[in-house]
Amino acid sequence: MHRAAGAEYRYGNRQGCLRGTRKDVFSQIDHWLADKKDRRVFWLNGPAGTGKSTIAQTFAETSFADGKLGASFFCSRDSEDRSSLQTIFPTLAFQLAHHYPRFREKLLPVLTTIPDVGRGSLCSQMEKLIVGPLKAARIQTLIIIDAIDECKDEEPASAILSIISRYVHEISGVKFFVTGRPEPRIHSGFRLAPIRATTEVLKLHDIEHSSVDGDIKMFLRTRLSAIAKTRSDCDFTEEWPSSADIEILSKKAAGLFIYASVVVKFVESESRIPVEKLSLITSLPQSTTDVLYTQILEQAFSGVHAEEKEFYRKFRSAVGATLLTFNPLPVKALSSLVKAPDFSTTLRPLHSLLLVPKTEADPIRVFHKSFPDFLKDPGRCKDEKFFINPSIHHQELLLSCLGLMKERLRKNICDLDDHVSLSDVNDLPARRKTHIGDDLEYACRFWSKHLLEIPSNSHNIEEVHKAIDEFFTTQLLYWIEVLTLIGNPNVGVYAINDVCKWYTSVSCR
Repeated sequence: MHRAAGAEYRYGNRQGCLRGTRKDVFSQIDHWLADKKDRRVFWLNGPAGTGKSTIAQTFAETSFADGKLGASFFCSRDSEDRSSLQTIFPTLAFQLAHHYPRFREKLLPVLTTIPDVGRGSLCSQMEKLIVGPLKAARIQTLIIIDAIDECKDEEPASAILSIISRYVHEISGVKFFVTGRPEPRIHSGFRLAPIRATTEVLKLHDIEHSSVDGDIKMFLRTRLSAIAKTRSDCDFTEEWPSSADIEILSKKAAGLFIYASVVVKFVESESRIPVEKLSLITSLPQSTTDVLYTQILEQAFSGVHAEEKEFYRKFRSAVGATLLTFNPLPVKALSSLVKAPDFSTTLRPLHSLLLVPKTEADPIRVFHKSFPDFLKDPGRCKDEKFFINPSIHHQELLLSCLGLMKERLRKNICDLDDHVSLSDVNDLPARRKTHIGDDLEYACRFWSKHLLEIPSNSHNIEEVHKAIDEFFTTQLLYWIEVLTLIGNPNVGVYAINDVCKWYTSVSCR
């Protein structure tokens, strides 16, 4: 079965709550988990920045330590696998099979009888991969699904919640902990009769403000004080941060933990002096993360004049590529794809907003999804130097993908013997890594997805038409060969459908 790498709570750079914070929240969650009544689903909801994923991470860690967690799936729109509904149930089934030998015994005959069950409908996946084995094994467990609003879902009511609603009463020993923004389709999913009667809801934005403010103050005081202890090169006053600083920052945060987190990351970044950076934030006349993001961007590039248009073009190109790729790429591969050798250097001033890795083998990741939301909204990001126009950068990425394929695709790209079967090539993964690589594999898999994001009135649309025509004329067979080598031949069918859909939409306008 295809499963999503990095979806489990133990992977990635996710951090839990500071010890001693969110006590009221965890008290309610713990009471739900221990309660024997018919409340099998818990929905932790709240707008962006209220700390849903951080709470889910901490709950996963503690419940695993207590032997209660069976599986977890942390959704992310930055990853193709972790934003796809099709990977959720196979990934959960894999973890349950790894954790419970009895579950594994019941699952294996299903996989033997229906090898492609992981590609079936969501309903079939849930029934055969989750419900059937759980019922047969009579297991009591906890399943955590975080950030379901980040999954690609076109149903009016959340598809995942609809499936859980249908089967939740058949697996009485299982509890589901779900987090997500209170968006219309998620609200609609939780209003379905079977799941509504069995769901407990906690709205983070309705929690007593004094409790949230107290937690934010504790977080700020603890994390900022830690900076003072580690920066021996700086002079700090005896009480830094001051009580007044903490009070000001708490008011500016207005209940949003993301504001406090970004402030800490900005102050602790190595460039400039922490005391000066903290004073800069406390002196801002307004709150909200938008003002904070704007100030951090201006501060990061304060030495660059607005007239240096080429610098800011490179900046937007690098950030646009980071935010708009459909699957996170290692820095080296992303740099190769967009032909930007100074990719890491361009983004390095943004350590408080982006997780820029120390090695080129790891991908750059966004610290919080509210940052790309800000950059891509012209009503919020009002400085054109920093504004990321998705249609422009999807076009850049499309042309980069097509250009890379034109440059590197060739017949028998992995230098295999004539008439050899792929199953007989023992070093095929190594050959793929050497001759194809992450950048070319990405280009082959996702170029058509970028095409779909380009409007017909886009600038230089003729260049797009010309590049696509040349691709189908000269690289089509070599492209199909690579898709076969990487085990994704079906991508070719979907990509051609994407192209047809795009040309149809263009001709209709």
